[in-house]
Amino acid sequence: MEVIARLAMVAGAVAGALGVAASARASHGGGENLTIAAQFLLFHAPVLLALAALIRASLVGPRAGALVLVLFALGLALFSGDLAMRALAGQPLFRMAAPLGGSTLILAWLALAASAFTGENRFG
Repeated sequence: MEVIARLAMVAGAVAGALGVAASARASHGGGENLTIAAQFLLFHAPVLLALAALIRASLVGPRAGALVLVLFALGLALFSGDLAMRALAGQPLFRMAAPLGGSTLILAWLALAASAFTGENRFG
């Protein structure tokens, strides 16, 4: 459990750092795609930090927490990564990366909702 919580903290911090960096670059002509990538990273960074706290508080079980973490990290990498590649390199990460990433983020949110029923302290 401790390892998953720490990985969620790291993922949240990295997402936050990348979001700030992408925002800074976007403010100097990075375009709308880079702005959206930065926003998604910054919106999800606190969610990943909250996930770490929920796992540590045993409100989310470790296996469910690991699944949610993987889905959020993969979704952000695909969605924001694709938009950043388009903005900075002029080409996509790969065909359909952004829609796949967006769908994965939706699954992550749904998995987070479902994880409310997997923790030790779920009913009191």
